[in-house]
Amino acid sequence: MKYLIWLLRIALGCLFIFSGIVKANDPMGLVYKMNEIFEVWGMNWMINYSFALSVGMIAFEIIAGVAMMVGNSFRLWVTLMLLINIFYTFLTWYAWSSGKVKECGCFGDCIKLSNSATFYKDVALTAVSLFLWIFRYRVFAIFQKPMINAAIVGASAVFIFGFQWWTLHHLPIHDCLAYKVNNNLWEKMHSAPGATEAVYSTVLVYEKNNVKKEFTQEEYMAQKLWEDTKWKFVDSKTTLIKEGSGLPEIPHDFMLNGFDDEDYTEKVLTAKGYTFLWFVRDPAKVNVKDMERIKNIIAKSASMHVKFYVLCSAGIDVCKTYQEVWGMKDVTFFTLDGVVSKTAMRTDPGLMLLNDGTVVNKWSYLDYPKDIVLDNGKLNTK
Repeated sequence: MKYLIWLLRIALGCLFIFSGIVKANDPMGLVYKMNEIFEVWGMNWMINYSFALSVGMIAFEIIAGVAMMVGNSFRLWVTLMLLINIFYTFLTWYAWSSGKVKECGCFGDCIKLSNSATFYKDVALTAVSLFLWIFRYRVFAIFQKPMINAAIVGASAVFIFGFQWWTLHHLPIHDCLAYKVNNNLWEKMHSAPGATEAVYSTVLVYEKNNVKKEFTQEEYMAQKLWEDTKWKFVDSKTTLIKEGSGLPEIPHDFMLNGFDDEDYTEKVLTAKGYTFLWFVRDPAKVNVKDMERIKNIIAKSASMHVKFYVLCSAGIDVCKTYQEVWGMKDVTFFTLDGVVSKTAMRTDPGLMLLNDGTVVNKWSYLDYPKDIVLDNGKLNTK
């Protein structure tokens, strides 16, 4: 029994640490996933707390995982871990059964798991947590001095909060999204040869005489339920039957519209040579730190005939106002959907460099290059 407890203790701790680090690489990804869930549940007021909840949840996973292995205050941490795993199990069951949440994002955007696989994983983790909770009095700390164990757990807390601060103010250390370096954006907006569509099954829930019944779409059409006014629509459930393959990774919502309301997406993304894209979501709230570096890049780009565009996620009037305020009348502004902008560039603002439509580099507002040099057709940043 002793060795089984040790094995499960280490396995559970390592999995929580791994899950936390993967999500800490891109905390905003968990924020957006929480927002999606809150919207589905009609709890829009909770969106204001998504950021704090995400940072806290990620930190908890790391700290709890370390405490689980070190054994510091084990009874407290194993109780909390059991409760959080029960909650995760409910959440993944809901996502799987309702079909209203595409992915739970338990491992961020880097490791994709289906809702069914995530549910079974959480059931297993809940069982392990329950087992360890039952035998919690047989678990002891690694070191005899409590201060050493507490120091290790404390160091993990400092690490995870510091790591999240870094990735939030700079960019994810490992970019797992479709807009990452070496990806051609225009190609990622189109299906690969031999692509297959995802297959879904939708069940419609209707109620009649206080009795609820589920119908497939075929049954709904065959029985012409719309003709019987006694049937009242209650809900619909969509389940993924088969994953699609080779489908576009970048949605067609990535649309660059000019002030003339024309679509310039293809022209920008298929242009030959180098192109800078400066992502700005809300110009009124944007962090304008190192704006002088941006203006230097704009001036150098113009002298070297390198294209520079501002992708502004606000109304045309607002974009025009800040185009003037920032002294960028000669710079072309395009409007871009704010949700798409958040996916393409995690920081606000952020700079992206393309070459023949392929992402060469990305910088947060803290890391803009100090200078750019065009040498024999190759653009170097300093």
